[in-house]
Parts: sequence; structure tokens; C-alpha cells
Amino acid sequence: MATENKGDLSMAPAFRCTGLIKSYPGFRLGPLDMELEPGVVLGFIGPNGSGKTTTMRCLSGLVRPDAGDVELCGRAVDHADPHWKADVAIVTHRQPFYENWSGARNLAFLAKFYPAWSADTAAALAQRFDLALGTRVRNLSRGNRAKLGIVAALAAGPRLLLLDEPTAGLDPVVRDDVLSVLFDLLESGDRTVFYSTHILSDIGRLADELAFLVDGQVVLRQPVDDLVENWRSITFRLSGEQPELTGAVYCERSGDDGRTISCDGDLTAAHLGELGAEHIRPTPMGIDEIAVHIMKGGYHVAADQG
Repeated sequence: MATENKGDLSMAPAFRCTGLIKSYPGFRLGPLDMELEPGVVLGFIGPNGSGKTTTMRCLSGLVRPDAGDVELCGRAVDHADPHWKADVAIVTHRQPFYENWSGARNLAFLAKFYPAWSADTAAALAQRFDLALGTRVRNLSRGNRAKLGIVAALAAGPRLLLLDEPTAGLDPVVRDDVLSVLFDLLESGDRTVFYSTHILSDIGRLADELAFLVDGQVVLRQPVDDLVENWRSITFRLSGEQPELTGAVYCERSGDDGRTISCDGDLTAAHLGELGAEHIRPTPMGIDEIAVHIMKGGYHVAADQG
């Protein structure tokens, strides 16, 4: 059962899910056990079809999980008592609006449900986006519809902002425009954000932590600084057969020349030294390259060896 918190909710996790499971034909998410502390930006990284959107929809109450509990800002996600909804806003690449209403009328309608709604924020963001709020939603371009979704979410003043592939399908100019606003928001350091994407450049440089979702399971969650500090590409020379290297997620050999990707560069380099390898050269890795190896499943190999 989710914990009922009747006291001060300001220090409660922005979200907590316990034993979360959601299944569809041919796919199962979870069980997931995750939480996000206030003030943290967590990037949720995974290939298409890994379960990112399903997770977001369970957290936001858009779908009911098959099992498990979800809390948002200390309140159980209870469909019979919607008060928890005031604490969270979600932006997706298919943002729902009333199609025959103008953008302004949609925003005015949403404002009734969010006690922290800021009309000034809505107006300022619409001006920055050069967004014509008098236009009916059905007549907005895909890019302007995405911008309206961002305006609505940020004007709501949520304690938790869920971003589910918000730039998917946008042309490069609009995508950069949307990202610049989101980056300004995240750099203020005042927000709690759960941002799902398969495009690491969208979030990698601003996230405090990254969680990697593969086939419905979180295979790794670490602070970005730890990933960059520990992961290394290491070249070396070693005669004989290729041993199993501590911390290695990938190895390739051409004769005595070898290269390995390690989730703990110092440990792997030390192991190579113990085996008598020569010319051991660790090289730092970019977060994009690290993510590719994690999502390919190599991290499971390293974890099993550890």
C-alpha cells in the first residue's frame, strides 16, 4: 500500500513507485521501484519501445498499473480523489487539447485545476515562442501545438514536471526553440523534472542523474558525474587468449592489440596490469557513447562479473 502522508508534504519524494507493473501483449514494464527527490532532474533514457511512455502514463495517472503503488509529492495516485493532480504537469509529443478552442481558452480552462497557475508565466512564454493564443488548436502547426503544451505545463507551477519525448517529431528549428526554454528552466535549479527521451543530447548535459530503461527494466541509475568519471575506453597489448576483465562491458581484439569499454576504468586498468598487459591507455568517454553501451545490454555483463 502507498504511504498516506497527512503532514508536511514539501519534503516527500516528487514521485515514488513500488512494484510498478504494466503489461501489454508482447511487452511488460517492471516491476519498477523508483523515487525522485525534490530538486533533482532525472533523465529517463531508453530506446523506442523500452517502456518510457508507459512509465510516464502510469505516474501521471493516465493509465492504471496492473500492480504496484504510485505516490506523487507524498499523495497516493487515487483516481477517486484527484487532488494529487495539482502537483504534477506532463508534456508529451501528443498533447491533448480541445481542438475547437483557442489556445487562450484551453489555458483558461486548465488554470481552474492548478492553484499555483501563473497567467504571467503563460503570457511570457507565449510571447517568447511567438505563439498566437487566439488561434484554434486544430489550426496550429505541430510545432506550435508542442509550444502550447510547454506553456500549459510551466504555467501550472507543478512540483513535478514530467516530460515525455516533448520534442519528438519536431523540425530542428522548433526543436531548438523548445529546448532552449526547457534548458533555461532546468538551469534555474528550482524544478523537479523527470525527462524521458531516446535522444541523450536533449537532457544529458543538464540532468543530475540518468536512469537507463531497457526492455521494461531499469538496468542502471547513476549521477551523470559518476558515469563520466568512471567509464573508460581502454586500449592495451596482451598476448594469449582474451581474459574476462573486471568491469568490462565490451572487448575486441586484433592479435595482441585490444580495446575494452569499462564501467570502472581504474579497476579494469589495474586488472590488465596484473595480467601483464602493456601500453594500457584509458580514454574518457562521452555520455552518448556510454549510453549506447548500456542500452546494448553490456552493463549486465559488467554487473555479473562484479
